[in-house]
Amino acid sequence: MLSGIVNIGGYPTAVAIGDVGFIGGTCGSVIGEKVTRCIERALENRLPLVIVSVSGGMRMQEGTLALMQMAKTAAACAEYAKSGVFYISVVTDPTFGGATASYTSLGDVIVAEPGARVGFAGPLAVASLREELPEDFQKAEALLEHGFIDSIVHRADMRQMLVDLIAFAS
Repeated sequence: MLSGIVNIGGYPTAVAIGDVGFIGGTCGSVIGEKVTRCIERALENRLPLVIVSVSGGMRMQEGTLALMQMAKTAAACAEYAKSGVFYISVVTDPTFGGATASYTSLGDVIVAEPGARVGFAGPLAVASLREELPEDFQKAEALLEHGFIDSIVHRADMRQMLVDLIAFAS
């Protein structure tokens, strides 16, 4: 997870970006702390917030410490929401588990990349229920139809969309 203050279209913005290349982007205590601190920094400076989520779920080898990150990051998002400052959640592929159950789903606007897989449990875990799943199960396009995602934006168009949303909210 990379985090910091950046300029997006000339607007100072707090940003946290997940990295699927490190243990599948799983969320453990350090990731939870980085996300929480980024949210707190945005709140302290009244900056727009952008979190780019990618997660294979919670880091189970950390046990309850990893699971506690859902409550910690969700509480930080709740405090941020009270401030009235704008939070954009960007969903990439894959985004599963506690990230989806907490900070990913709490943005004022939730944007996904085309074909992004999003859910609380991965498709293999859900398939263990022995239910027939639709072909587009947990795909961004199906979640857009059901109102969980507000827009699907190709990565090449993401910067301009972020600039437009931040400018609108400023």
